[in-house]
Amino acid sequence: MSRPASTPAHEEFAPLIGVITESIRGKALNQELENDLNRRFASDGTTYKAILDSCQAAIAAGWMCNREAGGIKYGRVIREGPATHGFSVDVVDMPPMAGPHHAHPNGEVDLIMPLEAGAKFDGRGAGWLVYEPGSAHSPTVTGGRALVLYLLPGGAIEFTRG
Repeated sequence: MSRPASTPAHEEFAPLIGVITESIRGKALNQELENDLNRRFASDGTTYKAILDSCQAAIAAGWMCNREAGGIKYGRVIREGPATHGFSVDVVDMPPMAGPHHAHPNGEVDLIMPLEAGAKFDGRGAGWLVYEPGSAHSPTVTGGRALVLYLLPGGAIEFTRG
Protein backbone atom coordinates (compact mmCIF):
# COMPACT_ATOMS: atom_id res chain seq x y z
CA MET A 1 0.00 0.00 0.00
CA SER A 2 1.13 3.51 -0.67
CA ARG A 3 2.07 5.71 2.24
CA PRO A 4 -0.19 8.65 2.97
CA ALA A 5 1.09 12.08 2.12
CA SER A 6 2.64 13.95 5.02
CA THR A 7 0.45 16.95 5.68
CA PRO A 8 -0.22 18.97 8.83
CA ALA A 9 -3.60 17.19 9.14
CA HIS A 10 -1.88 13.82 8.80
CA GLU A 11 0.75 14.85 11.35
CA GLU A 12 -2.04 15.56 13.84
CA PHE A 13 -4.00 12.36 13.13
CA ALA A 14 -1.41 9.87 14.45
CA PRO A 15 -1.16 11.52 17.90
CA LEU A 16 -4.97 11.66 18.11
CA ILE A 17 -5.19 7.92 17.44
CA GLY A 18 -2.16 7.36 19.68
CA VAL A 19 -4.24 8.46 22.67
CA ILE A 20 -6.59 5.55 21.96
CA THR A 21 -3.91 2.97 21.18
CA GLU A 22 -1.92 3.91 24.28
CA SER A 23 -5.02 3.26 26.38
CA ILE A 24 -5.53 -0.23 24.88
CA ARG A 25 -1.87 -1.31 24.52
CA GLY A 26 -1.32 -4.70 26.14
CA LYS A 27 -4.99 -5.26 26.97
CA ALA A 28 -7.01 -8.26 25.88
CA LEU A 29 -9.29 -7.51 22.95
CA ASN A 30 -12.63 -8.54 24.42
CA GLN A 31 -16.00 -7.29 25.68
CA GLU A 32 -14.41 -5.66 28.72
CA LEU A 33 -12.19 -3.54 26.48
CA GLU A 34 -15.16 -2.63 24.28
CA ASN A 35 -17.12 -1.49 27.35
CA ASP A 36 -14.11 0.53 28.58
CA LEU A 37 -13.65 2.26 25.21
CA ASN A 38 -17.35 3.13 25.02
CA ARG A 39 -17.12 4.64 28.52
CA ARG A 40 -13.84 6.52 28.11
CA PHE A 41 -14.20 7.63 24.47
CA ALA A 42 -17.98 7.74 24.09
CA SER A 43 -19.67 8.66 20.82
CA ASP A 44 -20.96 11.88 22.41
CA GLY A 45 -17.50 12.88 23.63
CA THR A 46 -14.76 15.20 22.42
CA THR A 47 -12.31 12.47 21.33
CA TYR A 48 -14.92 10.77 19.13
CA LYS A 49 -15.85 14.13 17.58
CA ALA A 50 -12.19 15.00 17.00
CA ILE A 51 -11.58 11.66 15.25
CA LEU A 52 -14.72 12.02 13.10
CA ASP A 53 -13.83 15.60 12.16
CA SER A 54 -10.23 14.59 11.35
CA CYS A 55 -11.40 11.71 9.17
CA GLN A 56 -13.83 13.91 7.26
CA ALA A 57 -11.14 16.58 6.72
CA ALA A 58 -8.62 13.93 5.60
CA ILE A 59 -11.09 12.44 3.13
CA ALA A 60 -11.79 15.92 1.75
CA ALA A 61 -8.00 16.51 1.48
CA GLY A 62 -7.65 13.26 -0.46
CA TRP A 63 -5.22 11.31 1.73
CA MET A 64 -7.76 9.12 3.54
CA CYS A 65 -10.11 6.60 1.88
CA ASN A 66 -8.38 7.34 -1.41
CA ARG A 67 -8.83 3.86 -2.87
CA GLU A 68 -12.06 2.26 -3.99
CA ALA A 69 -13.24 -1.27 -4.68
CA GLY A 70 -16.82 -2.41 -5.12
CA GLY A 71 -18.25 0.85 -3.79
CA ILE A 72 -16.14 0.87 -0.61
CA LYS A 73 -13.60 3.67 -0.20
CA TYR A 74 -10.72 2.62 2.02
CA GLY A 75 -7.07 2.88 2.90
CA ARG A 76 -4.45 2.09 5.49
CA VAL A 77 -3.56 5.51 6.83
CA ILE A 78 -0.99 4.49 9.45
CA ARG A 79 1.18 1.40 9.47
CA GLU A 80 1.69 -0.35 12.80
CA GLY A 81 4.52 1.26 14.71
CA PRO A 82 5.56 3.19 17.81
CA ALA A 83 3.23 6.17 17.20
CA THR A 84 0.22 3.87 17.43
CA HIS A 85 1.66 1.34 19.89
CA GLY A 86 1.85 -1.47 17.35
CA PHE A 87 -1.60 -0.96 15.83
CA SER A 88 -2.21 -0.17 12.18
CA VAL A 89 -5.02 2.23 11.32
CA ASP A 90 -7.38 1.69 8.38
CA VAL A 91 -10.45 3.76 7.57
CA VAL A 92 -13.32 2.75 5.30
CA ASP A 93 -16.22 4.79 3.96
CA MET A 94 -19.02 2.31 3.30
CA PRO A 95 -22.50 2.61 1.86
CA PRO A 96 -25.06 0.03 2.97
CA MET A 97 -23.51 -3.26 1.84
CA ALA A 98 -21.39 -6.21 2.93
CA GLY A 99 -17.65 -5.93 2.52
CA PRO A 100 -15.08 -8.67 1.92
CA HIS A 101 -14.93 -11.47 4.49
CA HIS A 102 -11.80 -11.39 6.61
CA ALA A 103 -10.29 -12.81 9.77
CA HIS A 104 -8.59 -11.01 12.64
CA PRO A 105 -5.63 -13.13 13.77
CA ASN A 106 -4.85 -10.66 16.59
CA GLY A 107 -8.32 -9.11 16.93
CA GLU A 108 -9.75 -5.84 15.66
CA VAL A 109 -10.92 -2.64 17.37
CA ASP A 110 -13.47 -0.63 15.38
CA LEU A 111 -14.73 2.90 15.81
CA ILE A 112 -18.11 3.23 14.08
CA MET A 113 -18.95 6.73 12.84
CA PRO A 114 -22.35 6.89 11.09
CA LEU A 115 -22.51 9.57 8.40
CA GLU A 116 -26.25 9.15 7.89
CA ALA A 117 -28.94 8.74 10.52
CA GLY A 118 -29.66 5.09 11.16
CA ALA A 119 -26.37 3.78 9.76
CA LYS A 120 -25.02 0.74 11.57
CA PHE A 121 -21.92 -1.37 11.20
CA ASP A 122 -22.38 -5.06 11.97
CA GLY A 123 -25.63 -4.12 13.68
CA ARG A 124 -24.07 -1.44 15.88
CA GLY A 125 -24.44 2.33 15.85
CA ALA A 126 -21.90 4.99 16.80
CA GLY A 127 -19.16 3.85 19.15
CA TRP A 128 -16.64 1.09 19.65
CA LEU A 129 -16.82 -2.57 18.67
CA VAL A 130 -14.09 -5.07 19.58
CA TYR A 131 -13.50 -8.38 17.82
CA GLU A 132 -11.42 -10.95 19.69
CA PRO A 133 -8.35 -12.63 18.19
CA GLY A 134 -9.31 -15.37 15.75
CA SER A 135 -12.69 -13.83 14.92
CA ALA A 136 -13.90 -13.28 11.36
CA HIS A 137 -16.76 -11.48 9.60
CA SER A 138 -18.06 -9.84 6.46
CA PRO A 139 -18.18 -6.21 7.59
CA THR A 140 -21.67 -4.96 6.88
CA VAL A 141 -23.15 -1.48 6.89
CA THR A 142 -26.93 -1.07 6.98
CA GLY A 143 -29.28 1.90 7.22
CA GLY A 144 -26.98 4.50 5.64
CA ARG A 145 -23.36 5.41 4.99
CA ALA A 146 -20.74 5.07 7.74
CA LEU A 147 -17.05 5.59 8.35
CA VAL A 148 -15.32 2.82 10.25
CA LEU A 149 -11.84 3.17 11.70
CA TYR A 150 -10.06 -0.17 12.24
CA LEU A 151 -7.21 -0.68 14.68
CA LEU A 152 -5.36 -3.92 13.92
CA PRO A 153 -2.70 -5.21 16.34
CA GLY A 154 0.44 -5.79 14.30
CA GLY A 155 -1.51 -4.74 11.19
CA ALA A 156 -2.75 -8.34 10.89
CA ILE A 157 -5.75 -9.08 8.68
CA GLU A 158 -6.47 -12.12 6.50
CA PHE A 159 -8.96 -11.86 3.68
CA THR A 160 -10.86 -15.13 3.43
CA ARG A 161 -13.92 -16.68 1.85
CA GLY A 162 -17.05 -16.20 3.95
